[in-house]
Amino acid sequence: MKISHVLPERPPERAFVVAIGVFDGFHLGHRAIVREALRLRRAGERTAVFTFREHPTAFLRPGQEPPMIATLEERVNAFARAGIDETYVLSFDASIASLTPAQFLDDMLIGRLNARAMVVGANFRFGHKRAGDVAFAATHLGRHGREMVAVPNTLDGGERVSSTRIRAAIQAGDLESADRLLGASYSVRGPVAFGAGRGHDLGYPTANVAVDGTKLLPPDGVYRVTGRHDGRDYLGLVSIGSNPTFGGAARTIEAWLLDFNGALYGEELSLRDFRFVRAQRRFDSADELVAQMRDDAATVKFPTIV
Repeated sequence: MKISHVLPERPPERAFVVAIGVFDGFHLGHRAIVREALRLRRAGERTAVFTFREHPTAFLRPGQEPPMIATLEERVNAFARAGIDETYVLSFDASIASLTPAQFLDDMLIGRLNARAMVVGANFRFGHKRAGDVAFAATHLGRHGREMVAVPNTLDGGERVSSTRIRAAIQAGDLESADRLLGASYSVRGPVAFGAGRGHDLGYPTANVAVDGTKLLPPDGVYRVTGRHDGRDYLGLVSIGSNPTFGGAARTIEAWLLDFNGALYGEELSLRDFRFVRAQRRFDSADELVAQMRDDAATVKFPTIV
């Protein structure tokens, strides 16, 4: 898949079917949009995703932007796996925010991308002050012999799916619902960095996973997870929080992997299948903490079946 950070200066000869959106989390609704774009592609055409590096709210209302379910890298990788030919990753700035709906369609979609068809979610809004909607886009593009398809944001049973809903589920610790709406497991990944080393001293060596600062994390607590490193899966636990027993302040992500022996420093570790075990709390002594860690580890070795 080709990735570009600017639009072409002039429209390419081959037409595009363009899917537009932030696509945070690349949930089931987003997958339906991309599938429709692939279905609409005619012989000689290419598919493209038009997306933004950051959430538009970061420009429109700085400080109020939502934490992201997926990093930019995770989103782009999802587009590639889905079969998209090209992805355009732009920064949402004044040059885009000031465009009227007609200017966005004429200048960006037709004039720069030669979009023969545009595919979006049914609630898609665009242009200055979000003045454009799918009805306007369908009428305007139709006048130019172009096509617009709006994909419903509901599942087969009528349940609504959105990034906002999934964020709320993750923030509430309801990872089962989040995974169902995502159509895959919510995941966290990043390089393993040096930590305080207390896990080694306590008999449960942990990997301190450094994640993108914009990444949405579940509430503080201990979770059962599946960790993936170097092509292999490991059952394990992850602790999210500030290590209150040792007077910690910074929020960290520390993973313990069952049956793993070795060092991970500087290597990427991916965590998925988060399931809540217990809330984080302060222990009066290291011995009490170790006893609790032993109980936590037992939930991985002998998980409760419900």
